[in-house]
Amino acid sequence: MIVFDQLNKNDPHLRTVTWGVLIGLVILLGGLWWVQIISYRHYAENQKAQSFRTVRIPAIRGKILDRHGVPLAENQPSYNVGLYLDELREPFRREFARLRPRQANTNAPAFWQRWLGLQPAKTPFAKLNKSQLKELTWQARYGVASNVVANLSATLQEPFSLSADQFRRHYTNQLALPLPVFTGLNPTQIARFQERGNPPGVDLDLQPSRVYPGGTLAAHLLGYLTSDNESSEGEESFFNFRLPDYRGRIGIEGAYDPELRGRAGAKSVLVNSLGYRQSETTWAEGEPGRNVVLTIDLAIQRACENALQNTPMFGYRVRGAVVVLDPNNGDLLAMVSAPAFDPNKFIPKITHEEYAKLTNEITRPQINRAMQENFAPGSIFKIVTALACIEAGLNPEETFQNPGYIMVPGRHRPFKDTAPPGEYNFRRGFLRSSNHYFITNTLRYGAQSLQNIVKYGQRLHLGERTRLLSGQETPGEFPSLKKIQRGWTYGDTANFCIGQGPISTTPLQMALMVAAIANGGKVLWPRLVDRIEPADPHSDESPVVFPRKPVRDELGASPRALQLVRDAMLADVEDEKEGSGRAAAVPGFRICGKTGTAQVMNERNEKIDQTTWFASYGPYENPRYVVIVMVESGASGGGTCAPVAREIYRQIQQLETSRTPVMARNP
Repeated sequence: MIVFDQLNKNDPHLRTVTWGVLIGLVILLGGLWWVQIISYRHYAENQKAQSFRTVRIPAIRGKILDRHGVPLAENQPSYNVGLYLDELREPFRREFARLRPRQANTNAPAFWQRWLGLQPAKTPFAKLNKSQLKELTWQARYGVASNVVANLSATLQEPFSLSADQFRRHYTNQLALPLPVFTGLNPTQIARFQERGNPPGVDLDLQPSRVYPGGTLAAHLLGYLTSDNESSEGEESFFNFRLPDYRGRIGIEGAYDPELRGRAGAKSVLVNSLGYRQSETTWAEGEPGRNVVLTIDLAIQRACENALQNTPMFGYRVRGAVVVLDPNNGDLLAMVSAPAFDPNKFIPKITHEEYAKLTNEITRPQINRAMQENFAPGSIFKIVTALACIEAGLNPEETFQNPGYIMVPGRHRPFKDTAPPGEYNFRRGFLRSSNHYFITNTLRYGAQSLQNIVKYGQRLHLGERTRLLSGQETPGEFPSLKKIQRGWTYGDTANFCIGQGPISTTPLQMALMVAAIANGGKVLWPRLVDRIEPADPHSDESPVVFPRKPVRDELGASPRALQLVRDAMLADVEDEKEGSGRAAAVPGFRICGKTGTAQVMNERNEKIDQTTWFASYGPYENPRYVVIVMVESGASGGGTCAPVAREIYRQIQQLETSRTPVMARNP
């Protein structure tokens, strides 16, 4: 009453205060209305941004299949044990309370407490500064987590310990995600885990994992994967967290990585103010990668690898390569490089020991010797020299006396011949791979024969890449017409016509050379990928087919010259007395071949090694396979490489026999 009586009086000061209070209340109510009604959505979105974390979920990687649909690279379920730290908050709290020091109690219990049998109250906690509290908190958390991991290690019988740095890094940066503890559990370990039951905070997770069933089989063609947790190509550019993902680096895995890796999915994880996971929701399913189907025949690939690893004198220590392709269309059926590596070793991460093996300067298993290394072709290049000399006017029946060496104008030392002295015509000179015969006739026909060699080499596109796998091939070396017209000597011609000197090639290039002889002069593009198809066989999506390319070039040699060379190659294998490639003969399968041995020289022109070859195709009547075998540090092409080719052809012959009924039922 007193207040209202005062308000009724004409008191200007009191009225001013009253109006001020009323205006303030109106402003306050207006602000509340603005925040609660008008700005509700803005603050709600901000709250979501603070409470939700987006997680990138890698897509299932597509398979790599051979021409018959057999997987060369696929995925298998990987059972992993993860530790969810949000479920360990109560053990963290108890451990912290246990570890926290208390003040020393020096006072004895009071008389009445002793008389009533009462325990004295607990002494208060000792005072700790901020840094001490923080360190004790970390100690408690790590102690609980490491004990859980130790118990799991005993259960699974797998030695493992959780490092403090690993725990702290995960707790600080990825608290909303499970801490990976064990990966790739085997069936026995899974059974032990399930029998024991899930301890608090521990769960069994299932993730797809890349696997290569053949181990080292076709490793250089397939390539390998390395960890890649930063890629955002064609995806959301921002994720709070990323689950482990991989990227292809070389081979098919690298060249077709965008098609194989698919499109990642995403999920939202709701976290509380401390960062612990509360719930999660998948809002974008990952799109699996597509399958890449190769022209490779897995059975032939395996036969080639086994044959190369059983090379006389070397076994598993062999350094070499094998290429098998169809001379009619350029399809690669096998490509082998030895020694190889196991791409499984890169998942989840290659060890220092395995990496040291890959970088060995002598064995160099990371190099694909079939297309990434240059080698002098040696005497297998005499196939081209033979064509050049025949087209220049060489009479195949004319004989030449071979003294076992040849003196070349401008050279003080003679060219030694591995063929014995005697009379040689074209057939015998080819079979015995006589350096004297081929050097003599190349020099005899002078510029015409030399220009023919260069012309055929250029039409075979020696010194150029085949574009099989971008960035994973060397072009080799081959002289141009301009080069042989300037500063070129007789010694250069002598070296060049027998596959030495200014020429280097790859086994893949030599396979295309032999294919041109076998198919009548067509120089082909090699083909490795047949098609890319969706992972779901019932999908409406059409596969992307890579058709065979048009003929790359025409060799331009006459049918007569080609037939003479083919007949000589056949005799090189079938002539039991003088054929240098007779170790490659397979009964019932007529093989045409040419052996070769190329010297490897150092900068002082001293021999330090040699490269041995066997270049072949078969069968003679209907060529279906080109087989090139190259071995470093071999004894000779006939003694080292021809037996490898024989085993490959023998396996091909058996495959054709076993597959004939199936092919008849399914034309």
